[in-house]
Amino acid sequence: MKNTFTLLICIGLNLLASGQKKVLIFSKTARYHHESIDAGIKAIKKLGLVNHFSVDQTIDSCALNENNLKQYAAIIFLSPSGNIIDSAGKQAIQKFIRSGKGFVGIHAASTIEKNWSWYGKLVGGVFTGHPEPQTATLHLEDSNHPATKFFPPSFSRKDEWYNFRDLQRGLHVLLRVDEKSYKGGENGAYHPIAWYHEFEGGRSFYTALGHFPEHYEDPLFLKHLLAGIQYALQD
Repeated sequence: MKNTFTLLICIGLNLLASGQKKVLIFSKTARYHHESIDAGIKAIKKLGLVNHFSVDQTIDSCALNENNLKQYAAIIFLSPSGNIIDSAGKQAIQKFIRSGKGFVGIHAASTIEKNWSWYGKLVGGVFTGHPEPQTATLHLEDSNHPATKFFPPSFSRKDEWYNFRDLQRGLHVLLRVDEKSYKGGENGAYHPIAWYHEFEGGRSFYTALGHFPEHYEDPLFLKHLLAGIQYALQD
């Protein structure tokens, strides 16, 4: 009787888990490897456990194929680097987004495949460079969105401040960095640093925050990240 009861519990848990939405973290690096990647993977897995989505991870570009991606509701590009996606992978990602799925880009996600214009549009902007990490002032652009409503109107943070080209029209900007508060900004008076937008039937959330491993232990940053993932998942 005890064994039967245990079996029923296991079956129930498996059924519950099977109903969860799944995300895939992709963090392959062919150039710079951020030390924060391992911390990010660990943090996202914890967020998944608490918030009822399951998390797989890979550094294998071959995992970005049409059949494999069908099981996921969103893909998370966690600070990948370099030109790391082949033509078949690019087609699979396009089909994935166009089927109504979600994308989350974290920090160096804006640095990869800089000659793939579709990807730059998906992310919302293309990385052009950055000064040395330093403390800067961030300004809240949306005090109602779940990804930012807990931030004060302005606050200081040390990070690696990315400059961008080809920022897309229609981005819903959540945070911007004040270039007067640090050295090396190249986007001018209006410098978005986190945003989201709908794109070709899917959803894309990007945050340039997250350079340091300790960021993935910061409760406010984790709330920011979680809300971005939930937006991509349509939760």
